[in-house]
Amino acid sequence: MLKPEIEKVLNKQIELEASSSQYYLAMATWCESKGLQGTSNFLYHHSDEERMHMLKLVKFISERGGRVIIPALVQPPTTFDSIEAVFNLVLEHEVNVTESINNIIDVCLSVKDYTTHNFMQWYVSEQLEEEALARTILDKLELIGADKGGLYLFDRDLQELSTQVIEQP
Repeated sequence: MLKPEIEKVLNKQIELEASSSQYYLAMATWCESKGLQGTSNFLYHHSDEERMHMLKLVKFISERGGRVIIPALVQPPTTFDSIEAVFNLVLEHEVNVTESINNIIDVCLSVKDYTTHNFMQWYVSEQLEEEALARTILDKLELIGADKGGLYLFDRDLQELSTQVIEQP
C-alpha cells in the first residue's frame, strides 16, 4: 500500500506529465501551422511520450493499491513567439519536471519507500536525456540564427530524428 505522502506526490506528477503532453501538443500544432512539419512531428511524438510517462505512473499507483486522481488540465498557450521560444519553453518545462521528480525522490527517502524510489530512477534517467536534448536543440538553433536555409535543414533533421525514435522498439 502506498503511503499518503507518496500517493500525493505521484498524483501531482501525473498532472505534470499530462500537462506536459498537452503543452507539447500545443507547440506541435503551432509549428505545423508555420510549415515546420519536422519540428511539429518531433513535438507530436514528444507529446505522446509525456502521456506514456503519465500512464506509467497511473499503472504504478494502481499496482501499489493507491488511488489515482486524473486531473483537469489548464489550457496551454496556442501561439508562440518563435521556434527558439518554443524550445526555450521546452527546456524550462523539462527543468521544472526534473525538480518535481527530485522532490518525489526526497519524499521517498524521507518515508523510506524504496520501491517507489527504485521505480522513479527511470524518470531520473529520462529527465537527464530530456534536458540534454532540449539544450542540444537550442544550441543548434543558436548556430542557425536567422538563416532560413539552416532552419529548413534543422526542421528536416528533427523529422528524421522523429522517424528514428518511432521506429525503435
